[in-house]
Amino acid sequence: MSFWEYLGNRHQQLLTDAYQHVSAVFQCMVIATVLGILIGVVTYRSGWAGSLAITSTATILTIPSLAAIGLLIPLVGLGVAPTVITLTMYGLLPIVRNSIVGLRGVDPALVDAAKGIGMSRLARLCRVELPLAWPPILTGIRVSTQMLMGIAAIAAYASGPGLGNEIFRGIASLGSANALNQVLAGTLGIVILALLFDAAYVLLGRLTIPRGIRV
Repeated sequence: MSFWEYLGNRHQQLLTDAYQHVSAVFQCMVIATVLGILIGVVTYRSGWAGSLAITSTATILTIPSLAAIGLLIPLVGLGVAPTVITLTMYGLLPIVRNSIVGLRGVDPALVDAAKGIGMSRLARLCRVELPLAWPPILTGIRVSTQMLMGIAAIAAYASGPGLGNEIFRGIASLGSANALNQVLAGTLGIVILALLFDAAYVLLGRLTIPRGIRV
């Protein structure tokens, strides 16, 4: 069976796996983005706290993703839970780092001006600092998403959702007629989804970043 014939016969299952893959990555990115920005907001004013936050989240990336999922299985079981926890942890570093860098890069004169007109610290953060730091933060979110698209494939090891199941089935049946088709379909599917996600972030950047501060 050719690759195109395989896609025609399995398109329904591939679409389901692709939807689950996108859903898992998107939900984990939402959680990672909220946590990453909060960590950045809490730590960016302190040199040692910012360094600790970046070092801690960077340390997570030194743990092989397969090992991380394997260590979580005895604690939370198979399926969605280890997938969500692992992807969220792996998505933190670029967001935390770029949040801290972006917030520290805001011109102090603008913050002082906002303070001078009576803005509270929370108002300055929400209306001045975070909007100006948004371009690097969005870049961090884009980087995290690209990483998680690939790492999410490992979730199949823990019976998680996504196109990784197609890849693992192909690897497990190497030598059979459709093994290569399965691996290729899963891999190309992830690449296409990653490109679509990135295009969506480019559009989001054009809609949310004022022309004057676009990088």
